[in-house]
Amino acid sequence: MASKYGKKTSEKVEKVMKELKAGTLKSGSSGKKVTSRKQAIAIGLSEARRAGGKVPPPKKASSK
Repeated sequence: MASKYGKKTSEKVEKVMKELKAGTLKSGSSGKKVTSRKQAIAIGLSEARRAGGKVPPPKKASSK
């Protein structure tokens, strides 16, 4: 079975998690400091996706 994420992706997420721990990770356009681990991972995956890494597409929110 093929892996879900590529090497570039894990490197990006690792970099973002280090920024989160150091307290220097900022969110997109608002520039607010990120405190949530889940949000940090989402930022890392998004950056990896933009850089052309192997990342599955984001899940779509279902409207009920």
